[in-house]
Amino acid sequence: MASGIFAILDDIAALLDDVAMMSKVAAKKTAGILGDDLAVNAEKASGFASSREIPVLWAITKGSFLNKLIILPIAFLLSAFLPWAVTIILVLGGLYLAYEGAEKIYEFFFPHAHSNESFVAEGLTESEILAIEKERVKSAIVTDFILSLEIVIIALGSVVKEPIGTQIMVVSVIAILATIGVYGIVALIVRMDEAGYKLIKYSKKEKSFSKTLGKLLVQALPKVIKSLSVIGTIALILVSGGIFVHNVDFFHHFLPQLPSFILEFIVGLLVGFVCLVIVVMVKKLWSIVKGT
Repeated sequence: MASGIFAILDDIAALLDDVAMMSKVAAKKTAGILGDDLAVNAEKASGFASSREIPVLWAITKGSFLNKLIILPIAFLLSAFLPWAVTIILVLGGLYLAYEGAEKIYEFFFPHAHSNESFVAEGLTESEILAIEKERVKSAIVTDFILSLEIVIIALGSVVKEPIGTQIMVVSVIAILATIGVYGIVALIVRMDEAGYKLIKYSKKEKSFSKTLGKLLVQALPKVIKSLSVIGTIALILVSGGIFVHNVDFFHHFLPQLPSFILEFIVGLLVGFVCLVIVVMVKKLWSIVKGT
């Protein structure tokens, strides 16, 4: 009896060890998306009044958990009954990632006109500010749904040949850690300036270390968010290129003499700009049709 219990415990330990090892592999493959997720959400969670940053971030975090509760069962059902659909969704997600990366690069060189929406503007009533906040939260949750779908599918693609039980454990671990990790770091980022202001306020000396650190934190926030955006864009291109190189035979044998990360970047960039051109042409044709 005792030996049977120890055998079961040994099997459980071996399974958990396998899950941990495969979770590391899946985490590496989703790292690029997590970087973009972090950059996007840090940008969306900033710009609110200081007292509203944490409540807004908590609302987005709850929405992110709900998104994953919707996505995970659907992904597991597809893996169990239509495993080929996972690869198709993975490639479609790669097209979206490549397009998004190319669009960000295009936007950098040819910026569009954006309306600067202020969430703490003078003259707005409390109800108007809360309405704007609610719309911003909805937008962030929709964006999180797309990124969560990509994270889950990429993680699932890394373990799609494993038993369904292992898939569920590995992908669920990645989904939970992604949410906690991303929004935990976002919370630290968006509160950088607030921490800096407090250090400046409570510093009694003009040239103290705490005041210098406070000024550094305040000045660093916009630069950190901008840097994350750049890193996230590069990550998008690399992740999308990796999806095509590993799942499409043509790209797998394309320029084999190049190092893998350079090949993945080139492929992601080429596919992204092709998608961007197609989207721009479709929009122009649609506007012509609507005009007639």
